[in-house]
Amino acid sequence: MKGFCNSNMKDAPVGQSTQQPWKLEHDLDNVLKQTETIWTELNGAKLFITGGTGFIGCWLLESLRHAVLRLNLNIRATILTRNPRAFHCKAPHLFNHADFNFIVGNVCDFKMPDGEITHIIHAATDASAQLNESDPRRMFDTIVQGTRHVLDFAVEKSVDRLLFLSSGAVYGQQPFGTERLSEDWLGSPRCADPRAAYAEGKRAAEMLCAIYNKQFGISIPIARIFALLGPYLPLDIHFAAGNFISNAMGGKPVVVNGNGTPCRSYLYASDLTVWLWHMLVRAKSCRPYNVGSDRSVSIKDLAEKVSHLIGNGEYKVLGSQDLGWNPGRYVPDVSLIGQDLGLYRTVELDEAIVKTALWYDWKGK
Repeated sequence: MKGFCNSNMKDAPVGQSTQQPWKLEHDLDNVLKQTETIWTELNGAKLFITGGTGFIGCWLLESLRHAVLRLNLNIRATILTRNPRAFHCKAPHLFNHADFNFIVGNVCDFKMPDGEITHIIHAATDASAQLNESDPRRMFDTIVQGTRHVLDFAVEKSVDRLLFLSSGAVYGQQPFGTERLSEDWLGSPRCADPRAAYAEGKRAAEMLCAIYNKQFGISIPIARIFALLGPYLPLDIHFAAGNFISNAMGGKPVVVNGNGTPCRSYLYASDLTVWLWHMLVRAKSCRPYNVGSDRSVSIKDLAEKVSHLIGNGEYKVLGSQDLGWNPGRYVPDVSLIGQDLGLYRTVELDEAIVKTALWYDWKGK
């Protein structure tokens, strides 16, 4: 993979320069600064994390490890993974951390580990457009059966808190004229469309969380996550922003297959991580919160922005028919999480793009 040209770094956000290169540790320091009170409350906790080796999971583990080492905390985490060997190759510093224990299993039928568990973060879902298209039954079952298995585990362990990572997809198609979706919007996916398997699975999983809260008293905050950017984001699957960054870093034109009119918004991973740790400890049970950026950008404008920030300035809009699940707008209203928990976006889109590329450039060397 080619690194992007230093000549383009003049467009980097304030604080990003070739003289003082960005490092992931800088983001982790910022996360720690914004979550220090949370770690005090979690000291002594025994965590169980599903999906801990994916994009979001890596950020949770990076920030947890950073806090434990900096603050000398006593927090243990058991992480469920289907492929520990692959994760060891991907992030050996996380795999070998003394306070992390990786167990092998599938979220739908893993063998419940022994020992005390105080908190659970359920983040396991294969957010794969290809799987959703080719095997929607498996997608739906993984979400729903996996969530029920985790909830049964929480009941067995008398867990204090369980944070469920849902998705903004539960709202279904956002009307293009609706600038942002709030948590009380009553739209829904098309339940007769198999392409809605992921979205309907998340809706059913949220209902399971509400049922287990009512019947078993488990406190379960719900994070409805929208589009994201940051280190560890895969650049080679269906995420447009990741594809654009990959094109630009490779010295290629950034290519928009569709007409470029759909609108998205992107929350940087360090902000996401801060929000999730606060939600685990402080959010109301069964009160869904939108987790994302409320600053929208069209796919065409995103392509142009990426090409100029980290590439050679070339981009193309092919104008093909958009066959994806959401060819329109996908932007949340995040005022509720600000009002209730005092959480706000701190990283602008330009900075998020550059930081993501810098990390991959460093990884490629």
